[in-house]
Amino acid sequence: MSELNLDELAEELADFAQPEKKQSAFTAREERIIAGFEDIERYFEEHGRLPLHGEERDIFERLYAVRLDRLREQEDCRTLLAPLDKHGLLGKVEASDQVEDDELDTDALFAELSGLGDEDDITQLRHVKSAEEKRAAEEIARRERCVDFEKFQPLFKQVKDDLANGTRVTRPFELKAEIRPGAFFIVGGLISYVAGMDEIFTNAQGRTDARLRVIFDNGTESGMLMRSLQRQLNDDEAGRRITDPNAGPLFADKTDGSDAETGTIYVLRSKSDHPAVTEHREVMHKIGVTSGSVDSRISGAEKSATYLLAGVEVVATYKVYGVNCQKLESLIHKVFAAAQINLTIPDRFGHQVKPREWFLVPINVIDEAVQRIRDRSILDYRYDPKLGQLLK
Repeated sequence: MSELNLDELAEELADFAQPEKKQSAFTAREERIIAGFEDIERYFEEHGRLPLHGEERDIFERLYAVRLDRLREQEDCRTLLAPLDKHGLLGKVEASDQVEDDELDTDALFAELSGLGDEDDITQLRHVKSAEEKRAAEEIARRERCVDFEKFQPLFKQVKDDLANGTRVTRPFELKAEIRPGAFFIVGGLISYVAGMDEIFTNAQGRTDARLRVIFDNGTESGMLMRSLQRQLNDDEAGRRITDPNAGPLFADKTDGSDAETGTIYVLRSKSDHPAVTEHREVMHKIGVTSGSVDSRISGAEKSATYLLAGVEVVATYKVYGVNCQKLESLIHKVFAAAQINLTIPDRFGHQVKPREWFLVPINVIDEAVQRIRDRSILDYRYDPKLGQLLK
């Protein structure tokens, strides 16, 4: 493969700048404040009263009560919401609403209330159910602090920015297949990131399942099962999946007719029983770009040394429009060159071959790299295998 000309690629990527979007009448923060207030209004309409504080109250009612307090305290919020306050909730005070919630430091509430002290986050819990959810509260209480959360913070920030500017959108959760490493969801009012997935197994009921590592944007994590996350998303009326980035012709769910689809970035994981593979399976990925279908590309993987003479699992895919696939693949491989695997295996004819495109890189770092390709910042980054991070 020829040496990559980064200047040339930068010029090519520059052609795919997003068209200017029509400005909303409200800022992103104002839209979040309005959406959060609408949640409180729906609660009032459903229950005929304001959400109240108190340990005996449903966890989500207590959260709405705290949110309403925050809205009342901030003059700019009251000014913004006054024309929309059809029930007079900003001025309505019920007798028991005066009681302070002294138990807001319990584990379950701490997990849900994290960040409410920051006025920019007063509507963090936009997607939550107002009905009692004991199982959800128990799951929250079982979460642990994510000790390496700093690795995931850039991803959450990017996702929030993408949601604010329309690069990503939320969709109803539908299929278990949507739960995969690198996927984002909203469940229980928190943005959730599937950072890892163990080997798939068959449970006692004869159904396939897998242990996940799920990171939440409040700094906690859970080792829940895939079917547990699936159940939570189905039970949560506001449970949503967050789509992959849609940034115009470079990355999109579909073309608008002005650019032909030129390919897909794909990330694969090997099912080989080779000792080097079994030892590093969770972080060993083949990264490539194809102008055809991924299924066709991996067809017959068991017979190809390129795929380590074994079947492969598709971990993630990203649609690409109007970009030279060969140059894009060269760029990705150059970014991760320091983590390329030095492995030699015999092909089916006994000839020694050295497969390329296999790298020891965590899936969350690959996802970050793709997002940096999308925003054109990847040219300033390289991968440090010792730290397991992209460095500027």
